[in-house]
Amino acid sequence: MSVEVSEQQTRSLIILHQTDDAVSLSVDVAPFANIRIVEVLQGRGCVDCMVRQQTGSRCEIYTILLGDATADYTIDLNGKEASNMLRGAFVAGGDERQRMGVRVNHFSSDCQSDSLIKGVAGGKALGEFNGMVYVAQDAQRTDARQTSRNIEIGREAHIVTKPQLEIYADDVKCSHGATVGQLDSEAVLYMRQRGLSEAQAKRLQIEGFLKDVVMSLGELGEVLADELTAKLETL
Repeated sequence: MSVEVSEQQTRSLIILHQTDDAVSLSVDVAPFANIRIVEVLQGRGCVDCMVRQQTGSRCEIYTILLGDATADYTIDLNGKEASNMLRGAFVAGGDERQRMGVRVNHFSSDCQSDSLIKGVAGGKALGEFNGMVYVAQDAQRTDARQTSRNIEIGREAHIVTKPQLEIYADDVKCSHGATVGQLDSEAVLYMRQRGLSEAQAKRLQIEGFLKDVVMSLGELGEVLADELTAKLETL
């Protein structure tokens, strides 16, 4: 599938993947154009998305993995003052294997990128995030952030996360970080003292952890949050 956003135009793209197919998506964003992309993967499919942005363009990407799926995103910031924001969440249970990859290439100066990916794994599931921020020599005054935050539920669940930076310019602000941890036992105890069961307290904590990925989407964000909650109840 190919999508082109003309100069100074604004578009939204919502895609629900329910099959086991491999899907390729190519998005070209012209100067000063804007696009919002929302993808939900419910099956065992594979998505490969390529985004090319020109001068002054903005792209927002929201991606949710609920099935045994793989999603890879490559974003090329080809024009000055282009900006990209990516928010991703995956919830893996049973023996599922989920993987998300994000590569942001800063090829031009004065561009911004901000990627935040949150993952939850329970049962014997495996979640994986691979990230890369590449800053070319001419991409001065780059502002780039990439963050991966994850929660493992139980001893057999496992999440592997690897955000990386590759920088060849000297006037940049770049950061990356990754955490993999357990639920906050003190927060669970606090909620139990106020009448919630242990299961309810844990679920509320995880819901709060994931929901900020999608809540900026308004009513659509509420729908996506409900989908995340429904998946959490199966862990």
